[in-house]
Amino acid sequence: MRTRFITLIFLLGFAPLSLFAGNGKRITKIVLDAGHGGKDIGARGKFSMEKDVALDIVLRIGRLIKENMPDVEVVYTRTTDEYPSLVDRHEIANKANADLFISVHINSTADRIERKVVGHKYVKRGRKKVRVPVYSVIRHHEGSRQGTETYVLGLHRNGQKEEAIGEYGETVSDEPGLLNEDDPQTGIIVAQYAQAFLSKSVALGTKIQQQFYNQGRPDYGVKQKGLEVLAGSAMPGVLVECGFINNPEEEEYMNSEKGQKEIANAIYKGIKAFKSDMEK
Repeated sequence: MRTRFITLIFLLGFAPLSLFAGNGKRITKIVLDAGHGGKDIGARGKFSMEKDVALDIVLRIGRLIKENMPDVEVVYTRTTDEYPSLVDRHEIANKANADLFISVHINSTADRIERKVVGHKYVKRGRKKVRVPVYSVIRHHEGSRQGTETYVLGLHRNGQKEEAIGEYGETVSDEPGLLNEDDPQTGIIVAQYAQAFLSKSVALGTKIQQQFYNQGRPDYGVKQKGLEVLAGSAMPGVLVECGFINNPEEEEYMNSEKGQKEIANAIYKGIKAFKSDMEK
């Protein structure tokens, strides 16, 4: 399995125990976010749209959690074809006091543009005529890539993450009064929470990618990206790209009963493994 490991530096001076993995803290509420929706269709395949496939998969994940994790409440950012804004999505998670945020998306590759010389012509430049090339623009549809990847928040968006943690301080910590805005140590503690949430996000993403790998799906690992939907949530979170909709084979797979079951099961099993580790 090709997983990109991210080295995290922790400021340990004032770190509360609740920051660290495996301390027995229970995961009791998970937010599931189906990407796009409504007028925002996301990526488009030959016969399907990202917004619909993502929603189908999210609802399947939710059912698996409800059936197999009776101690966990599932909160959806949407259950129909509507468009909550990116801010709405992380605010739903923050106000729900969720322990995890999982956003499901469908990938697509951009077309490759090639300029090819197809001839020449003469153009007048001053008193002279100059021979110049004539180009044809050729668009290559890159529809052969397949596989999965999971994103966690890029470090350059940590400032926004820290703002969310500070705003929802009473929900991110089990220790009342820990994030007191009048305490000079609060800024350090907030930064530690942001780093700890990133570490846990990487752990969750790695568990999910491992399940895809176990199914034989190509694995592009865990990566960082400055995604708004992750930056504004005061909890660990990941964005999972389940496959490439502009690959005809993958589009068929992701729209099939078998494919959606396998994808939902991989994400569910990743959540389950992460939850087990956190609650030890």
